[in-house]
Parts: sequence; C-alpha cells; structure tokens
Amino acid sequence: MTDTYARTASTWRNWAGNVTARPARVASPASVDELAAVLRRASEDGLTVKPVGTGHSFTATAATDGVLIRPDLLTGIRDIDRTAMTVTVEAGTPLKRLNAALAREGLSLTNMGDIMEQTVAGATSTGTHGTGRDSASVAAQIRALEMVTADGTVLRCSPDENPDVFAVARIGLGALGVVTAVTFAVEPVFLLTAREEPMTFDRVTADFDRLVTENEHFEFYWFPHTGNCNTKRNNRSAGPAAPPGRVSGWIEDELLSNGVFQVACAVGRAVPGAIPSIARISSRALSARTYTDIPYKVFTSPRRVRFVEMEYAVPRERAVEALRELKAMVERSPLRISFPVEVRTAPADDIALSTASGRESAYIAVHLYRGTPYQAYFTAVERIMTGYDGRPHWGKIHTRDSGHLAAAYPRFGEFTAVRDRLDPDRLFTNDYLRRVLGD
Repeated sequence: MTDTYARTASTWRNWAGNVTARPARVASPASVDELAAVLRRASEDGLTVKPVGTGHSFTATAATDGVLIRPDLLTGIRDIDRTAMTVTVEAGTPLKRLNAALAREGLSLTNMGDIMEQTVAGATSTGTHGTGRDSASVAAQIRALEMVTADGTVLRCSPDENPDVFAVARIGLGALGVVTAVTFAVEPVFLLTAREEPMTFDRVTADFDRLVTENEHFEFYWFPHTGNCNTKRNNRSAGPAAPPGRVSGWIEDELLSNGVFQVACAVGRAVPGAIPSIARISSRALSARTYTDIPYKVFTSPRRVRFVEMEYAVPRERAVEALRELKAMVERSPLRISFPVEVRTAPADDIALSTASGRESAYIAVHLYRGTPYQAYFTAVERIMTGYDGRPHWGKIHTRDSGHLAAAYPRFGEFTAVRDRLDPDRLFTNDYLRRVLGD
C-alpha cells in the first residue's frame, strides 16, 4: 500500500480561506481497496473521516480533525459507453480535466456550473449547478454511483441497483460514504452561442419569466448600488464556432473580470465609501458580445478574485419579488456591496436534498470579497430568502440547521434514514453535518 497514513501537522484551508481544519492524518488512497482499508483503520482508531476535493465549498462540509481523504490518485476515466451514452469517471477527477477529455472524444455534459476547478465528487455531493430551463444540476446528470461505506463495503447504486440509495446519494454531502466513481449521462458535443448584454434591473425583472422560457440557459448579474445588470443567454447553435478573439476575450475575461475587478475590490475593502462609485463604473465597463463555442468553454469562466458566498434557491415564481426586496434592503442600508448578485434558474429534479428537489427554482447568490466582514449582509439576505421558502446551497455560507431543513425538504427523512442505515456510527460526520442533518 502507498504511504496512505502519513501524519500531518499542516492546516487544511478551503479556497476562500474562511474554513480551516487540522486533521490527525491525511490519506491518499490509490484504489478502492486502499480506501476501504483506510476507513476500517479510522473506525478502529475512533477517528472520523471526510473526503475533500479542491476546497471550493464555503461551508465546513469537508472539515475534519480525524482522517482527511485526498482523492488525488483516484482520477481518470474508467469507461465510455457510446451505446448507453455514459462516461464513468473516478471521483477525484477535476471537472476541467473531464470536460477536456470528453471534448477529445466528441462528447459533452449537458450542463455545467460557472467554474470547473472542483472534483466530480465534490461538485455533485454539494449540489453544484449551472443555469437552465431544462437542465441545471451536475448531480442530475448522474446515472450511477460507486461509494465505499463505513464498513468498507463497495456499494454501487443506480435506478436499478440499490435505488433507495441512488435517490439520495447523488447529493450526499459526504455523509453516506466516500464516493469513488460517478457515471454521467453524456451527449455528442454541440455548440452554444452566448449572448452577453447589459440590461437594466427593472427590465430584467419585468421580463424575467420570458427570458427564462425563451432561452435554454439564462442568467444575470445585478450590480448593487446601481440599476444595472449584465445578462447572459446560452442557446444551442448550428455553428460555425466563433470563440471570443484572443485579445478581446482576454480583455473581458481576464483584464476586466479578474484583474481590474481585483483592484476594485481591494480599493472597496480599504475605502468602503468608494464602492457605489466603483459599482457604477464597473457595471458600465462590460459591453455586449456574442460568441459560439463548445459547451464547457461557454458555461465556465475563470474566477481568480477570491470571495465568500451565500446562495439560496427560491421557488422560481417568487424570484423577482425576492430580488426586489433584496435590492430595496441594500438601498436603505449602510451596507456597501462590491460584488454583483448572481441569478440563475433550474428545473425541478428528483434528488432528495437537491435545492431544486420537487420545484422549479431560481438561485440568488450574494458574494463579498475575501477578508471583508460579511455577517451583516449575509444575515440580512438570509432573512429575506427564508421568507420566500428559500433553501441554502449546501456548499455556501448559511446558518440553517436540521430543524429548519427538515421542514424545507419534504424528503429530508428519506435521506436521514439511508444515512442511519449506511453510517449508524457516524464515521463520516463533522460539526457541519451535525448542524444540518442532526445526529
């Protein structure tokens, strides 16, 4: 066996730097059998276990003082089935590597979130999603899962094999076992045309339902302290491919969206009173553009400015009302918000703990530059969103507990019953899971 049990004195930090942990030891198993051995030894030693991906969650869902599982050696594509149109991939594979590999094979996922740094298990286990009229969550594209449970059993689940586990494990929060492989539905690679266009807040909210229903993928960003938004519509295209020009793409995606924005955020953190003026300038800096490319190059963008985030899913029919209340709150408060508010949508799905479980949803995400005090803003936003039956994203900052969440999710008890069966001794627990799932 590889040196799976190396002790560590180092501190693990997530991407945003707001969560830290000091595990007793770190394991990097190179096979499912090695992972099973790690779990059995942890159980014998009385240590809890948590797998960690790339740390892009803002909650402590992966934090542990026990054994931290790094999936660095559990990567790569196991199988491509062109008859079933599926790909089976090791759980530690980064989405960016999966997307590139699928493109070389002439294949693609149907939808993606807006970044692709996460591992496939980390992204699916926390409910990572994009925006879509008919498709959204990465987990909703799963056709089968493989995981190692607390007793070292390798459990495979799908609609036909252990269907009760499959119904809940696609978004499992790392609470049911360690996911080792994921089978996704894929389709022949296609082209998307993206149309980005500035639009006023009043126009976007007035036309929100039409914009969602007329486009396969619609999202927008509202710049607080202004009445300005930037919209993005992605729709399938017959081509030809017309990606952004090298220079113009660099100006939009790197210079403005990352470089200049980084400076603006730093100035805003140092001089909060300057933020409204910066927001007015920033909201006018991005111009309309149209480009066509393969899906992952359209869905995702580089995100180099680090931040903390809260996101709530509200019933889609209540999204505009919630947004207007959010805007009014910011305008009457002394808050100074340097980051845009992001709005996306998703169709209803059938995953027990999906934020879109059983209902069409709109996602409202708020962000603040890393190092900026966020409690006052996020508390005010959370108060608004819970008033609209909002469900918090599992991987983003929130204060909800199991009592609240059991009422918000009609199938919450279905998930906890499977958890009780698969992990009765709570090998995979931590403080975050105790709060959101109970113990």
